[in-house]
Amino acid sequence: MSWALLLGLLAALLLLLLLSRRRSRRPGEPPLDVGSIPWLGHALEFGKDAASFLTRMKEKHGDIFTVLVGGRYVTVLLDPHSYDTVVWEPRTKLDFHAYAVFLMERIFDLQLPHYSPSDEKAKMKPTLLHKDLQALTEAMYTNLRTVLLGDATEAGGGWHEMGLLDFSYNFLLRAGYLTLYGVEALPRTRESRAQDRTHSADVFHTFRQLDLLLPKLARGSLSVGDKDRVCRVKGHLWKLLSPARLAARAHRSKWLGSYLLYLEEIGVPEDMQARALVLQLWATQGNMGPAAFWLLLFLLKNPEALAAVRGELEQLLSRTEQTVSQMTTLPQKLLDSMPVLDSVLSESLRLTAAPFITREVMVDLAMPMADGREFSLRRGDRLLLFPFLSPQKDPEIYTDPEVFKYNRFLNSDGSEKKDFYKDGKRLKHYSMPWGAGHNQCLGKAYAISSIKQFVFLVLVHFDLELINPDVEIPEFDLSRYGFGLMQPEHDVPVRYRVRP
Repeated sequence: MSWALLLGLLAALLLLLLLSRRRSRRPGEPPLDVGSIPWLGHALEFGKDAASFLTRMKEKHGDIFTVLVGGRYVTVLLDPHSYDTVVWEPRTKLDFHAYAVFLMERIFDLQLPHYSPSDEKAKMKPTLLHKDLQALTEAMYTNLRTVLLGDATEAGGGWHEMGLLDFSYNFLLRAGYLTLYGVEALPRTRESRAQDRTHSADVFHTFRQLDLLLPKLARGSLSVGDKDRVCRVKGHLWKLLSPARLAARAHRSKWLGSYLLYLEEIGVPEDMQARALVLQLWATQGNMGPAAFWLLLFLLKNPEALAAVRGELEQLLSRTEQTVSQMTTLPQKLLDSMPVLDSVLSESLRLTAAPFITREVMVDLAMPMADGREFSLRRGDRLLLFPFLSPQKDPEIYTDPEVFKYNRFLNSDGSEKKDFYKDGKRLKHYSMPWGAGHNQCLGKAYAISSIKQFVFLVLVHFDLELINPDVEIPEFDLSRYGFGLMQPEHDVPVRYRVRP
C-alpha cells in the first residue's frame, strides 16, 4: 500500500470520527436515538424499510423522537393532532425549499436560478382551478378515450393480457401528457389520433424507465450500468419535452403556457426548461397510475365493492340523456355525484399513499404539541411527518387499518364521512395523501377527476378480470417510501376486452 493511499485512508477515518461525534440530548428535546454505527446511524434500517423502522422507533420512544440518518439528525413527528403546527409554520422557521432543490438537482439534473416554490405555486395555481380545471377535465376525458379505446380497437377483438400496473400507469400517464403538453393537431383526425397514441407511448415507456430508477437516483446508489441507462433515458426525455418540440403541438394547456412563461421570467435557459418539464411530468403524472392500479386491484379482489361501484355508475348513467358512446365529456356534476367511488379512492389512498412531509429547521425552535407538551428543535436538523403510519394506519383511528373497506369513508346515509377521532378528539388530518399546509398538492382536483374518469371508462367500456382470481395483493416495493404512492413489488396479470 502506498503512503499516499494510507494517508488518504487515515484522513477519511479521522473525518468520519469527527463527523460521528455523538451529540447528547439537551433538556426539552425529543428522545434521541443515534444507533450503533458512527455517522450512518439508522440509515441502513431507514432505507431498507422506513415504515417498519419508524414503527419500531414509535413503540420505543413515543410519537416524537430524533434519529441519526446518514449524518443528518431527523426529528420524526407522528401525532396527527400536532401536524398543523408544522405544515403552516412560515418558511423562515420550517422550510421545504432546500430539500426540494436538493431532489431537483439530484434526480432531474435541474438547476433553477432565483427559484421560489411559493412564487411558482402562485403562478400555477390559477391554471388548475375553475374554468381552466374544467378545460383540463374535458381534455383528459377526450385523451383517455383516444389512448384507452384507441389502443384496444387497434389491438382487435377478444381478450388481451398485461400487468394491471402497466395498464393503469400506461393509459393515465399518456392521456395526462396529451392533456397538459398538447396533441398532434387540431382538428383531430384518425391519423393525428394514431400519432398521439404512438408519441405518448414513447413518452410513457421512456419515463417509466426513469421512474423505476428514481429511488436509487434520490439516494445516490446507482450502479455503473444504471448511471449509463439513466443518462440515455434522461437525454431522450429532454428531447421529447423540449420547448421547441412542444411549441409545434396543438391544444396545449394553459398550465403549460403559464409554467414556461414563469421559467422564462426567472431566466431559465431552454435546455434547462426541458429538464423542468420532465420534473413536472413526474410531479403531475407519476402518482395517478399507481393510485388507479391499487383502486382497481382492490375492486377486483372485493366483489361487493366492485358491485357497489358498478351499481352507482349504472344509476348515474340511467339519469343522463346521452348514451355512453355519445358522451364527449363527463360533466363535473356527474363526477361529483359518485360517493361510493370517492370512498373507494379515499380508502385506496389511505392504504397506499406514503409521502414524507419534510421541513428543514431554520432556527432553534420551540414546537408546541397538541397535548400541551413542548419540544425544542435544533437549527440544521430535519423535521419529518409520515402520515402513512399516523393517521392512516393507526388502529385507534381506523378499525382493522390494514383491511380494505370500500365504505369506510361513507356515512350510513351515503354522504362522505369526515369524522374520525384519536384520543377522544376529532381529527383535522385523518388521511394525508395530498400533503397539507403550504405544500399541499395543487393538482389534487385534477388528479382526482382524472382517476375517476379512468375508472369510469374502464368499468363501463371493458370487461377486466384477474387472470388468477386467487392472486395475493402484492407487497410494496419498500424502496419507494417517501415518494408518494407506493408501487407493488411485482405487477398483477389481468386480461381485458372491449365490451360489444
